[in-house]
Amino acid sequence: MSERPIALVTGAARGIGAACARALAGEGFRVAIHYNASAEAAEKLASELPEAFALRADLAVPAQVDALLEALAERAGRVDVLVNNAGLTRNAPTPVMKLDDYDAVAALARGTWYLTKLMLRRFMMKQKSGRIIQISSVVGHIGNRGQSPYTMAKAGLDALTRSLALELAGRNILVNSVAPGFIETEMTASLPDQAKDRILERIPLGRMGTPEEVAEVVAFLATRGSYIQGSVIHVNGGLYGG
Repeated sequence: MSERPIALVTGAARGIGAACARALAGEGFRVAIHYNASAEAAEKLASELPEAFALRADLAVPAQVDALLEALAERAGRVDVLVNNAGLTRNAPTPVMKLDDYDAVAALARGTWYLTKLMLRRFMMKQKSGRIIQISSVVGHIGNRGQSPYTMAKAGLDALTRSLALELAGRNILVNSVAPGFIETEMTASLPDQAKDRILERIPLGRMGTPEEVAEVVAFLATRGSYIQGSVIHVNGGLYGG
C-alpha cells in the first residue's frame, strides 16, 4: 500500500469538500473522496489528485457507513485524518417545516456521528493517532432563518468536537471544528442578489469567503496545530468571533 498518510473527506465532490481534498493532497495525503449522489464530480476529482480514490455511501444509512469502513480498510488499511464535511439543508420556516425534512437532516448528522465512532474504533484508537476535523458553520452559532434543522446539526458538530476532545484525552487524537461563514459555493450562488447584499453588509471584510480559504485552515489542523484541541475555528470574514 501507499506510504502516503490517508485522509477521508466526506461530501468531497464539490465546494468546500473538494477544496479540502485538494489542499490535503497538496500536503502529501492520499485522499479518499466520499460522495453520495455526485459520482461524476467525485471520480473526476479523484483522477486529478495523486493516488486518490472515490467511495460512495449514504451516511444516513448505517449499513452503507459500515461498507465504507470496509472499503477504506481494503483500499488504504488506515485513516489518519477524517474531515466531516458532508451536510444537508432543508429550508423552510419552522412552523411549516415538514417532519420528513427535519428527519433527513438529522439522519445525516447521526451518520456523521456513526462514521466518527467507527473511524475511532477501527483505525485511530488502534493507531494511537489521528485527527478529526468537523466542518460546522457560523449559523450553528448565530442561527439563520428557515434553517432550524441545519443550524441544530451544525451546532451539534461543535458540541461533538468538545465532547470527543475530553473523551480522547491522552490518546494522541486531535478533534477540532472549522466553522465557515458565507462561502462562495453552489449553495450561496443560488441566493437572490438582495439576500447576498444583506449578508455582505454584515461581514466586516465585505465579501464572501472561498472554499480554498476554509481548506487552508483544515490543512493546517490536519498537519500542524499540534496544541489545538476541542476548538472551533471561525472562518467568516469577521461576521462572528466566537
